[in-house]
Amino acid sequence: MNTLYDSESFAVVHLLPDTLPDAQTANGGSEARPPQLARHGFEIVDKRSGKEVYLDGLWAEMFQQRIVAWQENTPTQEEVEDTLEGYAELAQNPVVVH
Repeated sequence: MNTLYDSESFAVVHLLPDTLPDAQTANGGSEARPPQLARHGFEIVDKRSGKEVYLDGLWAEMFQQRIVAWQENTPTQEEVEDTLEGYAELAQNPVVVH
C-alpha cells in the first residue's frame, strides 16, 4: 500500500497485489494463506464528506494512466483536486477506521 496523495481534502492510496511466494512448512508442504488482492487498485478518500471510493479493473487502469500523465506534466494542486473531486462523486462508502 502506497500513499500517493494526501491533502486537507483528499487522500489517494495505491493498493498493490501480494506477490510473495507461498509459505513453506517444515515438512515441505504449503501453509494456507489468507485471501490476497488479485490486482492493483486505488482508494480515494474524500475527507470532507468522510466517504471513499475504491477503483479497480478498468477504472484503476484509467486512473493509472492519469497518474502517469501527471508524472510527465506536473499538475497544480488545483488540477489534482478537481480530478479527485470527479472521482469522489462516485464515493458511497463511509470511511471506517478499525
